[in-house]
Amino acid sequence: MKTDRLVGIVMTLLDKKRIGARELAEMFEVSPRTIYRDIDALGMAGIPVSSSPGVGGGFEIMPEFKLDKGVFSVGELSALLMGLSSLSGVAPGGELPNALAKLRSFIPAGRAREIELKANQVRIDPSPWTPGGNVRPALALIKSALDERRLLRFEYVAQRGGRSARTVEPCQLVLKGGNWYLQAYCLAREDLRLFRLSRMSKLQMTPERFTPREYQGPPPEDEGAWAAARTRIRLRIRESVMDRVLDFCALEDFTPEGGGIYTVNFPFVENDYCYDLLLSFGSACECLAPAHIREELSRRILALAEIYNK
Repeated sequence: MKTDRLVGIVMTLLDKKRIGARELAEMFEVSPRTIYRDIDALGMAGIPVSSSPGVGGGFEIMPEFKLDKGVFSVGELSALLMGLSSLSGVAPGGELPNALAKLRSFIPAGRAREIELKANQVRIDPSPWTPGGNVRPALALIKSALDERRLLRFEYVAQRGGRSARTVEPCQLVLKGGNWYLQAYCLAREDLRLFRLSRMSKLQMTPERFTPREYQGPPPEDEGAWAAARTRIRLRIRESVMDRVLDFCALEDFTPEGGGIYTVNFPFVENDYCYDLLLSFGSACECLAPAHIREELSRRILALAEIYNK
């Protein structure tokens, strides 16, 4: 929105001594011509912006224009900068530069270095390690649909490979376990559903608008149900997969046998995900007990071997 961009330009000018039209245009993803019009609008609103032509020139706010910078403490500014900087892969358009520019304008003189160091102590990066499965275009499109209250259409691959076409009212983007999900009201199912973005294809925003429903957010996780389904199994693993196994249990669950071998009390739920997880450790992992899980692993290994032995 133009108003947000104007405020962002003011905050940027307060933060920097001088900045050129092209740099502002790149920051807010508009043309230099639009920036010149915005500067004219700021002048008409009574904000004293001066311009300097030539190399090293640009726009700056006259020294008499002051802003109280004591609104936030150093810790509060650091926490806010940390959070906003971590949203770089989510907020489309000029929203994030606007917000960061506004926030940085409150940094007191002489405290900028201290605040930046604190803000950089923690980094949240939701992007995947591997180049495949890039969901950033989907994030931007879904964010637009949420802002404009428009229906989304896409094809979806559910568990076990089932495919379906969906039309939904988007409610909320959710980052869970390193994966992005869309919580949405599915018109076909007439209920709220959680869709993983990496399983979507042919995503498009429709011209149709919807009235937001009363929405309480996704239901809380039932820790009691998860604990009831989970059991402890005994594994023997090699040191080569110890780092991966530690993603699912604590170091206290390991008992060294010597020679880089450990027995592990491992949390396990009898479903495809957990069986596939154990198989992903390969020959560096053996299930010792209980017997029925060991037998099921053996059956799955034989079925896999049969595919490659054909």
